[in-house]
Amino acid sequence: MNVLTAPVKQAGALFALALDVLRALPKRPFQTKEFIQQCWFIASVTIVPTALVSIPFGAVIALQLGTLTRQLGAQSFTGAASVLAVVREASPIVTALLIAGAGGSAICADLGSRKIREELDAMEVLGISPIERLVVPRVLATMVVSLLLNGLVSVVGVAGGYFFNVVIQGGTPGAYLASFTALAQLADLWTSEIKALLFGMVAAIVASYKGLTAGGGPKGVGEAVNQAVVITFMLLFVINFVVSAIYFQVVPQKV
Repeated sequence: MNVLTAPVKQAGALFALALDVLRALPKRPFQTKEFIQQCWFIASVTIVPTALVSIPFGAVIALQLGTLTRQLGAQSFTGAASVLAVVREASPIVTALLIAGAGGSAICADLGSRKIREELDAMEVLGISPIERLVVPRVLATMVVSLLLNGLVSVVGVAGGYFFNVVIQGGTPGAYLASFTALAQLADLWTSEIKALLFGMVAAIVASYKGLTAGGGPKGVGEAVNQAVVITFMLLFVINFVVSAIYFQVVPQKV
C-alpha cells in the first residue's frame, strides 16, 4: 500500500509547495538581491547550451520541411512551416529541456545541500521562511530566464532554418521571408511565451521540492537531482500537450 500511496503523497506535497509559493509571492520584503543573483546564475548555465542546441533543432526542421514541401510542390511555404514549427513547439521544448536539465538541477543541488547541512532548519528556528527567502526568488528567476531564452531560441532557430534552407537546399531567400506571415500569427508567439513561463515555473517548483525534501547525505542529493529532472521532463510534455490543445481550440488558425 505504501508503494501505491507514496506517489500520491508526493504529488500532494508538490502541489502544496506550489500553493505556498503562490501565496508567498506578494509578501514583502522581496528578496531582490537573491532574485538578481539567481537570474544571472541560471542564465549563465543555460544561455550557451540553449543557443547551441537550438541551431541543430532549426536545421533539422528546415531540412525536413524543405524536403517535404519540395515533394508536395509547396516550396513557397517552407518559411511559414519552419517558423510555425520553431516558434510553436521547438522553442518552448528546447527552453524547457535546458532549464530543467541545467537550471533545475542546479537549484535542486543547492537547496539539497542546504538541507543536509541543516541550514534550512536553522532558518526556520530563526523565524525565516525558506520558501520566501530561497524558493520564491528562484521560481521567479527561472520564469524570467525561460521567457528570455524562449525568444533567443526562436531567433536562432529561425535564422538556422533560413541558412540551411537557402544555402544548403538552394531555396529562395525572398520566398522564405515573405511566407512568414502566410500561416504564422502573433498568437503563436504569445502561446510560446506562455509555455516558456509555465515550463520555467514547473521546473523551479519541482527542483525546489526535491531539494527541500532531500535526505541521506550527498548520495540523497544526487538522487533528488535525478528525480527532479525526470519528473520535470514528464510534467513539461504533459503541459505542452494541454496548452497546445487549448490553443488550437481557442485561437482560429489561418487558412
